[in-house]
Amino acid sequence: MQNRKILNIASPNIHLQGVFSNELGISKILAQILINRGINNIKEAEKFLHTDLNHLLDPHSFSDMPHALHLIKKALKNRQKVMIFGDYDVDGLTALTLLKATLSKIGLNVVHYIPHRIKEGYGLNKNTLHFAKQKGAKLLITVDCGTNSHEQIKELRRSNIDVIVTDHHEPLNKEARSDACAVINPKMKNANYKYRDLSGVGVAYKLCQAITGEMLHGDLDLVSLGTIADVVPLTGENRVMVKEGLLILSQDPRPGLKALVEISGIKDKKITSGFVGYILGPRINASGRMDTAETALALLVSEAKEEAARLAEIVEAHNRQRQKVENKILEEAQDLIDREINFKEHKIIVIAKENWHQGVLGIVASKLVDRFYRPTIVISKTCDLCKGSGRSIKNFDLLQALLECKEFLKTFGGHSHAAGLIIAKDSIEDFRNKINNLAKEKLLLEDLLPSLDIDMELKLSQLNAEIIREFEDLEPFGTGNPEPLFYTRNLKLKGELQILGRDTLKFWVTDGHTTSCAIGFGMASFKEGLIQAHAFDLVYSPKLDNWQDEGAVILEVEDVFFR
Repeated sequence: MQNRKILNIASPNIHLQGVFSNELGISKILAQILINRGINNIKEAEKFLHTDLNHLLDPHSFSDMPHALHLIKKALKNRQKVMIFGDYDVDGLTALTLLKATLSKIGLNVVHYIPHRIKEGYGLNKNTLHFAKQKGAKLLITVDCGTNSHEQIKELRRSNIDVIVTDHHEPLNKEARSDACAVINPKMKNANYKYRDLSGVGVAYKLCQAITGEMLHGDLDLVSLGTIADVVPLTGENRVMVKEGLLILSQDPRPGLKALVEISGIKDKKITSGFVGYILGPRINASGRMDTAETALALLVSEAKEEAARLAEIVEAHNRQRQKVENKILEEAQDLIDREINFKEHKIIVIAKENWHQGVLGIVASKLVDRFYRPTIVISKTCDLCKGSGRSIKNFDLLQALLECKEFLKTFGGHSHAAGLIIAKDSIEDFRNKINNLAKEKLLLEDLLPSLDIDMELKLSQLNAEIIREFEDLEPFGTGNPEPLFYTRNLKLKGELQILGRDTLKFWVTDGHTTSCAIGFGMASFKEGLIQAHAFDLVYSPKLDNWQDEGAVILEVEDVFFR
């Protein structure tokens, strides 16, 4: 099924372009990109282009921070054991690593618990209290979870265990009060924190800052890793922390991450958000998906070069295993979709099959969303209770939809665009019908067409090396701050096309005045269309050639529209 794409070309603001260009000494192209990111005054623009750790908010502004610090000081004074309960993904593991190191440095006796993804699932569970009692913990601190674990927290409190929740997930009941002694979560109604998009490790970092009274600059590598991997917006505080953290990852990573960078084949390269999101993050996640997240945690905390190298090899092996399992399930999922899904009736894809590996359901759902541009829920049928994972599209709040289908679900949670659930096997069909009926009311036909947000329409002659180097100040790119995309009309092919490795297409384009090299990764299928087309339009992100013709402009193609 092929989708057309909607092009959203930003309206140029000529006046503000001129103001930014004159005041900041930047090109009008960069000025328009800033405007497209919602920046409308000089102060904001300067802050965006020149991030500074002093731009970070005061961690003490969380309304529950004073009580959280009081409980930590009480545990220290009374020599009480502290237990950190984490999550098994990159965000949770980096948060656990950071908080455990910080608490240990101030003299606390700290133990941790990471639930098994398949055996226990996400969040506090029935084993939590047993483990806490077994270890003699009097204070339990969650990282990247706990907001919606009301019953488990009540049970801990009844056993005289104090609980601090640090999390960034949406509360499912906005009015419900937690029984936790303190909740540090920017999404809580009474959080009193002015930036709500922190990741789990970002929230843990704020607690660590408040505990130590220090900036903790050296720990921003962990913050950047978890923040990028959790696909939260790279805006505001996240942008500041990730930008600094990526510098540390590039220049002086901790031993475990250095070993992971080496085994991943990106040694001596500038570590970007793309490398974290597509190379490092999936490898750290793979251990929790295929075995136990303890291996990845051990890698993050490792200080010995030899041990780090050994653990990185195990993580790499887990990742290769994950890829094989994922590819097999993706093929089977495609077969099910071909047989069961009627795209005229089903605006949401819900598929289920016996014994799909639960560790990769979210990745498979994400790839199916990319393929079909429909919200997708993938369920593994195992025994009576089945585990599922869903991913969504821009205009559909998946978490809200699950709330409206809660009568069919045992448990669920997550975000508007990514969620997990547990469902009885005999409820799957009713759930599929209910959520699709909801989608019929909420999703328009145009919502099911992927869109491209274009920063400007340009002529090829408007791009040069100096302007493209300016774009480095926009990094790091990611959710909320995508790479700049441009649109150029009425181009013609010049010379021969080349197909390189992995279906990469290399060709030259001209508008009659300027000629540029273009490269399309995975776009070999466009070859015949380009040869036959009288003319075509390109959507692309411009880069500099750092290999053959240093300083020359290369158009990294996002899409081609034939005339």
